[in-house]
Amino acid sequence: MENALLISTALLWIAVLALGAISLALVRQVGILYERLMPVGALMIDKGPAVGTVGPAFELGALDGRQVKVGGVSPKGRSTLVFFLSPTCPVCKKLLPLLPSIQSRETATDIVLASDGDTTEHAAFYKKTGLQQFPYVLSQELGLAYQIGKLPYALLLDETGKVRAKGLVNSREHLESLFEAKERGVASLQEFVHGEHHDHGEQHA
Repeated sequence: MENALLISTALLWIAVLALGAISLALVRQVGILYERLMPVGALMIDKGPAVGTVGPAFELGALDGRQVKVGGVSPKGRSTLVFFLSPTCPVCKKLLPLLPSIQSRETATDIVLASDGDTTEHAAFYKKTGLQQFPYVLSQELGLAYQIGKLPYALLLDETGKVRAKGLVNSREHLESLFEAKERGVASLQEFVHGEHHDHGEQHA
């Protein structure tokens, strides 16, 4: 009887240890999978003023009559997020409703909507979006200066007019990645992740 009890106890401990080893292996695999699938930031296209350089400054009239400054030193010490869009861009329409919540979180940042083209079309679209708290500017020169080729595109300028992050944005995570890149002092989250992996590789070497 005692032998049977000892054998069953030993088998139970072996099973517990085996389950522990399996759990550790699963945790490790989940970590690897997370690294592979972790949210990537906005896709930065190597065109226009580089991250870390001062971009061109503009004084523009918005659709509602406001005068808007894009670039240059901010007298109020505020950053500027310029969201380039088009009324015919479906992804732009999907992202626009997210801007108020981003503004409420990034309280030291002004958001400017930007495009070019027919004023009447944009005015109707602007009214339909219900985003009148954000100025909406039409300027072909602005898009050309920052080499905007695809939409939706976002550009984050700091209080000195320096380009801190930029790229194509298709989701809320992409928009938030611009602020994350600025906070971490990198050009993009891809650069940050690559740097981390590179550092880990050096440590393991």
